[in-house]
Amino acid sequence: MSGLARIEDAALLTGQGRFLDDIDPLPGTLVAAIVRSPHPHARIRGVNLERARRYPGVAAVIGPDEVLATLHPFPLSVKTPMPYYPTGTDKVRYVGEPVAVVVASNRYTAEDAADLVEIDYEPLDAVVGTYAALESDAPRLHDTAADNVATDRTFTFGEVDDAFARSPHTITGRYSFPRYSSTPMECYSVIADWKETDDGPEVTTWANFHGPFSMVQVLAGALGLPTSRVRLIVPADIGGSFGIKAAVYPYVALMALASKHAGTPVRWTEDRIEHMLASSSGSDREMTFEAAVDDDGVISALKVDLIDNVGAYLRPPEPSTLYRCFGNITGAYQVEHVQIRARAVVTNKAPTGLNRGFGGQQLYFGLERLVDDIAAQRGLDPADVRRRNLIRSDAFPYATPSGGIYDSGDYEKAFELALDAAGYDRLREKQRSARERGELFGIGLATIVDPSATNIGYVGLATPVHNRGRGKSGSTEHVRVSIDPQGVVTVLLGTVPQGQGHATVARQLVAQRLGLPLEQVRPRVEMDTTSTPWTISSGSYSSRFAPLLTSALIEAADRVAASVRTAASVLLQADPEELELADGQVRVAEDPDRAVAFRHAAGLLHWDPGSLPDGVDARTYEEAAFTPPQSTAASKTDQINSSLCYGFVADVVACRIDPDTLQISFETISTVHDAGTILNKTLLDGQIHGAMVQSLGGALYEEMAYSDSGQPTATTFMDYLCPTSAESSFPLTSNHLETPSPLTTLGAKGSGEGSSMSFPVAIANAVADAVSPHGARITSLPLHPNVLHELLVASNPTERN
Repeated sequence: MSGLARIEDAALLTGQGRFLDDIDPLPGTLVAAIVRSPHPHARIRGVNLERARRYPGVAAVIGPDEVLATLHPFPLSVKTPMPYYPTGTDKVRYVGEPVAVVVASNRYTAEDAADLVEIDYEPLDAVVGTYAALESDAPRLHDTAADNVATDRTFTFGEVDDAFARSPHTITGRYSFPRYSSTPMECYSVIADWKETDDGPEVTTWANFHGPFSMVQVLAGALGLPTSRVRLIVPADIGGSFGIKAAVYPYVALMALASKHAGTPVRWTEDRIEHMLASSSGSDREMTFEAAVDDDGVISALKVDLIDNVGAYLRPPEPSTLYRCFGNITGAYQVEHVQIRARAVVTNKAPTGLNRGFGGQQLYFGLERLVDDIAAQRGLDPADVRRRNLIRSDAFPYATPSGGIYDSGDYEKAFELALDAAGYDRLREKQRSARERGELFGIGLATIVDPSATNIGYVGLATPVHNRGRGKSGSTEHVRVSIDPQGVVTVLLGTVPQGQGHATVARQLVAQRLGLPLEQVRPRVEMDTTSTPWTISSGSYSSRFAPLLTSALIEAADRVAASVRTAASVLLQADPEELELADGQVRVAEDPDRAVAFRHAAGLLHWDPGSLPDGVDARTYEEAAFTPPQSTAASKTDQINSSLCYGFVADVVACRIDPDTLQISFETISTVHDAGTILNKTLLDGQIHGAMVQSLGGALYEEMAYSDSGQPTATTFMDYLCPTSAESSFPLTSNHLETPSPLTTLGAKGSGEGSSMSFPVAIANAVADAVSPHGARITSLPLHPNVLHELLVASNPTERN
């Protein structure tokens, strides 16, 4: 389909966006400030709130006692006894953890009064390293748990040990992926109103929440209220998220409690330091991959050991990052036998959560570095190793050992397209010449499967089958399409987008389906859980819009079209089956001159429903839900199709490293994406470039680093470097392949996260290739110049000072 321009941009570019901090929905709203822990690990021996409560202008001050008196621990995905509240109660476990909240007439007063809160801490030893947290003598974060392991499961599919025993080669790699975030334009923001009614308390909240909406149930559980008494409103503009704002819900609970004690609505907006210190980030992961390979580099079996550092608490929806890519754990390769060990450990860092490409970033950094290590150790070209292992085009639908069902694809064709666009053979010639001159020139590849339309049932894998109870699953999305008396069509989406262009695509598809000009379709993307259709699985995470929402959208639009054709049949005295919708009209397909305006047919549904045939309802709106039957709960053998659709990405990166500064620059970047049917090429290209820029930060610049003592060392943009427009202008060639999914109405798959999964490791593989003549190995990110310096010195101490 054509690349129609986005309709979301004009308001944002002219300063007309309506972010949560611009909204003042309730009179008399007071302002909150949060008192946070300066310690990474300390016992709370006492909290004195009295001086702050007496400060002029203060309406309420709450601390651990008020939290424990009213709130329940957030329901966790596993039964590990590591209770999580929105504040520290017995201890604080990371720098920045909330301990108290001050509510006052304005932020200045609240901040001043917050300085008067007195907290008696008993500092304790801290642990931040993933492997260190596993040691038997490591400081224990949760006294109620036996150790720092929040979840630990091992899965075996196929004859793994036999495959390794038969294999002539075992190649092992140990890799580390960093913790980094998305740094949205608007930080967290919440307005909460706790009301006591005759039927009991109810809470209305506004938040720049991203989803998934399974967190609404978690929020209600903490408040001790039925979900029906917790109303969540999300504005159309939330200032970006890419997963990070799914973790705003603890603050929603905290501000609801503050509202209860203040007796007024309460608002809180996070500042940038608070956000960097204590909001959310992707998990940092330690991982070990072992491959059983033959002389030609063909992989027959894998052993994968994944350890996610989730910070101080296993905050829902974690351990999602561990399991989101369970079905595609073998990536784009035909691997018959797999063993997986998946662990999450708690440490004295801020809790983690979703970040664009969550799970896939981490998985593919290990898997694709391993493939390059296989090539290096076997003396093979990394492109040839991939060619020999890629799933063949005639194998689809392809079942992975862990339960994934890849719906469609032509990985070989897409990979060759990426190589050809980059001029791979010429790049290798260029590299040989560069190396003769002593230059650091490298070429990196990555071929990955891009999972989309997540089946949330994967989280159940963290619990052994005998303790799992009723299975959970889901890839459902809802939509509502309505027509007014003038024939204007409104589309109500529940996907809470943050820049992806959902409104643009929804308008385009509905207008096309109903034969209307674009201006006659009005999409709305605000979420109100009391009126917008939604389910537990709703949201914009895991690239769900293109495969799921559009499928529901087409169904709803077709039902509206049927109602309009029925109404037009009365006006035209024709059979509804003879009519078509086109050019803003309803007309007889075989006699286009016999036509009525779409708006006149719509008007009949509103103004003259009695003229409709007997038994026909005057339907002026339609709701539809798309629930794919392929998204089921985990099996008793722990297999799961963890996503509905699986796209494909192939990247080729050529880079140079300056010998003096060790700065990395890009010579060539080629990427090919197969996202099924392309709905809007302009938006697809924007998603690809945006994901590449975002992941470029994690590959070269960004890291939420901590000292060994547990103090964060990157809490401002002076220390936490993000790519700017200068770094974003890399030489990119982007191509597309379309293998439509047979499982979605339009054949579309997701596309918003593929490059965030593939690009970091493609860069790492290029850098590893560049420094390999010097004996240096790349096993972690980010690749700052100082990191490269240390690696080169370690491998050749006489070459550099």
